[in-house]
Amino acid sequence: MAAQIIAVAIFVVMFILMVTEKIEKQWVTLGSGALTMILVFGVAMHSSSAFWETLNVKNIITKDFWMVSGEGGESSTGINWATIIFLGGMMVMVEGMAKAGFFRWLCLKLAKLVNYKPIPLFITFMIMSAVLSMFIDSITVILFLAAVTVELARLLKIDPVPMILSEVFCANLGGSATMCGDPPNIIIGTGLGYSFFDFLTNTGLVAGICLVFIVLYFYLVFRKEIVAKCDGNIDVSSIPDPKEAITNKKDFIISCIIFACAVVLLVSHSATGLTVAFIGTVIAIITLICAGKSALELLKKVDYKTLLFFIGLFIVVGGLEQTGILETIASFIGRISGGNIYVMVAVIIWISAVASAFVDNIPFAATMLPIIKSLAGTNDPMLSALAWTLSMGTDIGGSATPIGASANVVGTSIAAKNGHPIGWGRYCKTAAPATVIVITVSMLYIFVRYCGGVEM
Repeated sequence: MAAQIIAVAIFVVMFILMVTEKIEKQWVTLGSGALTMILVFGVAMHSSSAFWETLNVKNIITKDFWMVSGEGGESSTGINWATIIFLGGMMVMVEGMAKAGFFRWLCLKLAKLVNYKPIPLFITFMIMSAVLSMFIDSITVILFLAAVTVELARLLKIDPVPMILSEVFCANLGGSATMCGDPPNIIIGTGLGYSFFDFLTNTGLVAGICLVFIVLYFYLVFRKEIVAKCDGNIDVSSIPDPKEAITNKKDFIISCIIFACAVVLLVSHSATGLTVAFIGTVIAIITLICAGKSALELLKKVDYKTLLFFIGLFIVVGGLEQTGILETIASFIGRISGGNIYVMVAVIIWISAVASAFVDNIPFAATMLPIIKSLAGTNDPMLSALAWTLSMGTDIGGSATPIGASANVVGTSIAAKNGHPIGWGRYCKTAAPATVIVITVSMLYIFVRYCGGVEM
């Protein structure tokens, strides 16, 4: 009991410190992680096993960490090193592409295609973010699009924050549509034997419907802000031709090939058995080899603050996991639903959404999976309904806060790195209502499509 109280207290204090933004976020999570290790695992639990399980270092040297077969998967206990390594590898790739002029070329090309009009570009980027995230990890999509957005904002003299906020949300929404789009979907898919197309024809359909609502929502919310801050007297002739953005044609072609390889590997990784950690490592190594003498420069530009932030956050969440807090939340769902499928769906989707807004959705999804199996028993239609409910709840719930999903952290970090910090207030003011809209639409969709045909 003492361990649970301390773990929750550390998490709450960490959350408050991040909201106040008085201390850099990576020091907040690392400090909180250190307190979790000392006070929760050491003083309260006297458990060396909880300490090592949360550090999760030994998982890195196992075969399954790099390549899996059948229904194996990457460990979701403690620090998710697969996410850390993958994110670091993608950061190296993105820096290599940026150095070759890829992002500047792309933003100029897109700006030219829409005649340098901010509103059409704003809508185009939202849709692009959602579609790309169906096949590529949302972290990679935001690394890519946020960099483009910041560069484009400089050229068109507009505020990039509204575009980044909408891109982050649409990336999470698009990620919910397929099995490879978001980590919780990988956990659910491998645990229940669902395929890429099972997700596409179930969560994919509801995600598509929600995307229509979300594009309209963000357009109405940010339209006046974008127009007001846009200088309507932009001298188009002063904007360079897209071809001029390419600093080195050879490096540009190589970076495009590397990016294409990353896309293919990520789309096919569930079939090949290559984990995201393996893919991130290989892509980073290839990028550095191709960079030659510029390799050290690329490594220096990696956003290590974000990587440290994730490490600390995973440790604190590991404290909640090791003390049974997450399992308590999951068990509560089973008790209050009373066997009614409609109540189960409503409770699971909203609790999953709220929890995922503050706690990493990977361990939460892993904790919830055996619960929904237990609730459904041998009732396959019920299991499917609960699986899609859990998927939408965990995937979309994380969109509500800056720390709820990896894409959120990456997007806000890129914005801050380029002089456009996004505080909790500004982020949640638009993202929280959008999250409520999607969760509500998803719940009603699941009620109509699945619940009516489930026999109790």
